[in-house]
Amino acid sequence: MHQREITLRFLAEPQDVNFGGKVHGGAVMRWIDLAAYACAAGWSGRYCVTAYAGGIRFLAPIHVGNLVEVDAKIIYTGTTSMHIALHVNACDPKSLTRRLTTQCIVIMVAMDESGQPMQVPAWIPETDEDKLHHATAIRLMEMRKQIGDEMQVLSARKG
Repeated sequence: MHQREITLRFLAEPQDVNFGGKVHGGAVMRWIDLAAYACAAGWSGRYCVTAYAGGIRFLAPIHVGNLVEVDAKIIYTGTTSMHIALHVNACDPKSLTRRLTTQCIVIMVAMDESGQPMQVPAWIPETDEDKLHHATAIRLMEMRKQIGDEMQVLSARKG
C-alpha cells in the first residue's frame, strides 16, 4: 500500500516572519519541501530528493500564530519521479476559516542506497479529478521543457 497524499499541520512561529511581520517565503518553501518529501517517501518507500519546484504562487500572507496546513498529493509518476501538487492553507486557530495562501508543483526523485535514481510505483488516475490533475501534470512538463530550452538560450548569450 502506498500513501498518495499527506497533510502537515503546525503553527507559524515568530522566527518564521520577515521584516514586514508576515511569514517569509523561504519558510513557506521549506514547509512545502518537507511535505513533498513526506509524500514522495510515503509513495515510493524510499529516500527522495527534490528535482524541481516551480509555479509557486504566493496568494495571501501567513501570520504568526496561524494554523498552517500543507497538503501534498501525487498527481503523476514517471519512471523515477513523482510530481506532487502542494497547497498551503492558513487560518486563525480560533476561527478555523482556512484560506489558500500558496500553491505549487514539486518533482521528487526516489534514490537507492548508492544515490542513484530508482523506479517508483506507477500511479494510475481513476477518478475524473485525478485524470484532470494527471493531464495538468503532463501539460506542465511540456511547459517546463520549453522554459528549459529558453533558459539554455539565455545562458548561451550570457557567456
